[in-house]
Amino acid sequence: MLEWRSTTQSGTSFHKCQDGTVVRAGGSGRRADALTRARIVAAAVAILDEDGEAGLTFRALAARLATGPGALYHHVAGKEELLAAGTDEVVSAVLAGVPAAAEPREAVRRVALGMFDAIDVHPWVGTQLSGALAQPALLQLFESLGAPLQELGLPAGEQFAAGSTLLNHVLGAAAQNAANARRHAPGTDRGAVLGNVADLWASLDPQRYPYLRRVAQQLREHDDREQFLAGVDLVLDGVAARARSARGA
Repeated sequence: MLEWRSTTQSGTSFHKCQDGTVVRAGGSGRRADALTRARIVAAAVAILDEDGEAGLTFRALAARLATGPGALYHHVAGKEELLAAGTDEVVSAVLAGVPAAAEPREAVRRVALGMFDAIDVHPWVGTQLSGALAQPALLQLFESLGAPLQELGLPAGEQFAAGSTLLNHVLGAAAQNAANARRHAPGTDRGAVLGNVADLWASLDPQRYPYLRRVAQQLREHDDREQFLAGVDLVLDGVAARARSARGA
């Protein structure tokens, strides 16, 4: 519905909608109200999810927001800033979903699985987090995975190695899963794809590929999220073992 309140500026008529949006009467439908950075970032995230990094241009963003490209530059300097802001928004949402009272091990598992799911929905985030080490979103993520290690009793000299291992597992496995999912056309039967690969593994030369032949059936039946979380638990089990060893030393 329109709250039909008309104004005239320099001979041009405008109408104010009930939601506060201002549009030009009889014009192209472009927004004349002030944009916000939050609205711009949200629109950028939507474009990134649909079309990837290549699809995010200021022209496409302006069209989605019904404004001119020049108006966007009052809020963001360029594409790199948009990518960083969108990544920060996704990571912050994951971290906000971890209860403050969560035990250290459970906190790490929740952060890890939350990022796995987030990168599955927003595959471009994995690419962004694999970039500069000083970007705020990566710092937040690394801190959330690494800080609980001290509470778990891991010696200080081993915390960087363990935290880095967790971070690499989260980003690597999540990005690979997202890439695998998008390598096939929509509607592709995942079970059939895995079955074909499992059959290939099972048929390999037993002298050269004994391991792949042994785990072929596990590939066929595995669940991606469960396998990912099993990897996190393997690292955390190692952390717990090292903590026990340090206490006994």
